[in-house]
Amino acid sequence: MNRVTGIILIVIGAAMLIWTGFTYTKKEKLIDAGPIQVSADKEKTVSWPPYLGGVLLVGGIVIVATSKK
Repeated sequence: MNRVTGIILIVIGAAMLIWTGFTYTKKEKLIDAGPIQVSADKEKTVSWPPYLGGVLLVGGIVIVATSKK
């Protein structure tokens, strides 16, 4: 179980180092007056610090290295 957890942390950590965030588009209603509706597309960004990916990567390597077979 520890080995699988370590491998998952390594994969997530490496992905977080490569991609430091992502952007998505969300529709927001600006005006809703009966049959008339006005909406706009707004971009939202989710980002995380790169050191968090490094911490997960190193933690995963330590878990895999110290796990028993």
